[in-house]
Amino acid sequence: MATLILVRHGRSTANTAGLLAGWTPGVALDERGAEQAAALPGRLAAVPLAAAVTSPLQRCKETLAPLLAARPELALHTDDRIGECHYGDWSNRKLSELSDEPLMKIVQQHPSAAAFPGGESMRAMQARAVDAVREWNARIEEEHGSDAVFLMCSHGDIIKSLVADALGMHLDLFQRIHVDPCSVTAVRYTPTRPFLLRLGDTGDFGSLAPRPAPAPDAAADTRTFESATEDGGNAVVGGGAGAA
Repeated sequence: MATLILVRHGRSTANTAGLLAGWTPGVALDERGAEQAAALPGRLAAVPLAAAVTSPLQRCKETLAPLLAARPELALHTDDRIGECHYGDWSNRKLSELSDEPLMKIVQQHPSAAAFPGGESMRAMQARAVDAVREWNARIEEEHGSDAVFLMCSHGDIIKSLVADALGMHLDLFQRIHVDPCSVTAVRYTPTRPFLLRLGDTGDFGSLAPRPAPAPDAAADTRTFESATEDGGNAVVGGGAGAA
């Protein structure tokens, strides 16, 4: 079957503000995110793409804009099923505040049992995203052949849940996966099993280096993946800001 390239949107204003954006309107790429998006056409220059599918949210559309400008022939489709998790009452709140919510422990350690107040469950989030991928795989293969490659631009928790499905991992383990902003993850689907070809590839390994401790008054709201994993091993819900 087809090969899927999953692109997480570039770094957003909500990422750097330490907010759990969810479906909050008006969340755009920040300056670094725009730079990441501008580099995407070059990173994917050698890959023929049959189609592109995007989350309907602004930060994903902005991430794909340079790629579409470089490839005006590339068909773009929008699919709500790969939109961000519906965090409900948690949307647009500071992650530093949410860390004290009792539900956060469930989100981190038993996400298959987590349902956001006024929003959706993490099981429902994964199920809709997997359904979307499977349907698009079949459509792309039928229209373009089994060697076709297509792209989806989505969000951190969505991509992590899709990787977990591809690896046969229970959703309760998906917080062990991390994908940086504008990173590329690739999955090759076959009739018998998927193969994970790339995971969170940015082409830059600088984010693996130790980082200086942030200033005390800034640490809570701008935690990166690295600092979050030092804080009890918790993953940042919504993906976090990743590398600066």
